[in-house]
Amino acid sequence: MSDAVIPRASEVGTDAAPEVLDTAKRRQILEGARRVFFDRGFEAASMNDITRAAGVSKGTIYAYFTGKEHLFESLVGLERREQAERLFDLDRTAPSIARELEELGVRLATALCEPESVARIRMVIGVAPRLPEIGRAFYDAGPKVGNARLAAYFADLDAAGRIVFDDPVQAARQFLDLCISEPIRRIIFGLEPIVSKDELRASVQSATAMFLRAYPPRG
Repeated sequence: MSDAVIPRASEVGTDAAPEVLDTAKRRQILEGARRVFFDRGFEAASMNDITRAAGVSKGTIYAYFTGKEHLFESLVGLERREQAERLFDLDRTAPSIARELEELGVRLATALCEPESVARIRMVIGVAPRLPEIGRAFYDAGPKVGNARLAAYFADLDAAGRIVFDDPVQAARQFLDLCISEPIRRIIFGLEPIVSKDELRASVQSATAMFLRAYPPRG
């Protein structure tokens, strides 16, 4: 899968192809930006801060990114895409659909409750009204990718005759909403995320059981 957040050559004032620009240096800049945004927040972060954290010149940063907004958009897009692809690694041949879904739900809810994830979501919520492209990058690279991967898993199970889904995309949304609605509410309203592993797993188990009553596996 290609990196959707690589800037076009026209955006960085060079004739280099996007593949050339996706280098270790670009990753170094994004890692420096990640530390600064996490420590200071989006509004307080400056390009000078990011330059120091990344250990590169400001000119080098501007060879890859047009500014702080572009950096943040690229960072959240890359992080969410990598996280979604890691979390939604589903085994079509696993004997227990319930177990596979439960483990997915636990992985997802656990990731959402990590301090850096909470901080990133709150930052995106804070800047999205002014910079909607950042909200779009976050959604497209994270929730949208995750929902698509789960929907594909459901479609494959349906095709194999293991369970029936009239609308796998809608079913994927429903399952994810059941699993993460409480962590998301806590994040939005500034409450402490769920930290007890037992509480988190119990919540996901209940969500999975409810979902499979609506979509019972065959056999």
